[in-house]
Amino acid sequence: MTNMSNDADMQKSSAARLLPLAVIVCAAIFGAVYLRDYLSFQALQQNREALIAFRDANYLLTALVFIAAYVVIVAFSLPGATIATLTGGFLFATFPGALFNVTGATLGATLIFLAARWGLGARLGAKLEASDGKIKAIKDGIDENQWSMLFLIRLVPAVPFFVANLLPAFLDVSLRRFVISTFFGIIPGAVVYTSVGAGLGEVFARGETPDLGIIFEPHILLPILGLAVLAALPIGIKAIRGGKAF
Repeated sequence: MTNMSNDADMQKSSAARLLPLAVIVCAAIFGAVYLRDYLSFQALQQNREALIAFRDANYLLTALVFIAAYVVIVAFSLPGATIATLTGGFLFATFPGALFNVTGATLGATLIFLAARWGLGARLGAKLEASDGKIKAIKDGIDENQWSMLFLIRLVPAVPFFVANLLPAFLDVSLRRFVISTFFGIIPGAVVYTSVGAGLGEVFARGETPDLGIIFEPHILLPILGLAVLAALPIGIKAIRGGKAF
């Protein structure tokens, strides 16, 4: 009876740990189906005057509500994160808009990180630590270069934001390192898109849509990739000296 009771308790504990992740997945599916039209460039364009009027009358409240909305969008992987970034620039200019965007994105990413680590991260990390061969070598390499790897996955545009939030949770990354690397690592991209948002007034006046591919323009992409190279430099140096980078 005791063993059966312990097994039941363990199953309940496992289910409870997976609950936050399950909520995020369900919210993401709901958002993709029902909220896409509400978190779009067209919605921003149609409501721009009301948003500006509310901001002018309630600046601090608008900033707080905006950051909270950004946290929800990122934490529950809802569609519209890019639109939210543009909105930050549109309402608050490049600065402090970029600061509001980075703060909201970091807080939302941290919630995903904590949910993933609590639900699966500790268990998966223990399995990876107990493994051998190539898998263990990869984990050891990441452990030895955590700062570089964390900044690298934030700076490289090809790494999806959601993946960059989940991966560290499975690799025994500390909360402090995750928050710091996320906050500073997303600044370059956030500044670019916030500055695009800051110019939306003229875009709206011309009846056009913003060029979201601007981050891949050479004069913007190359400096960001340069930062990525700097982040990867310690890994390369360690590999040259004979350390285990991967």
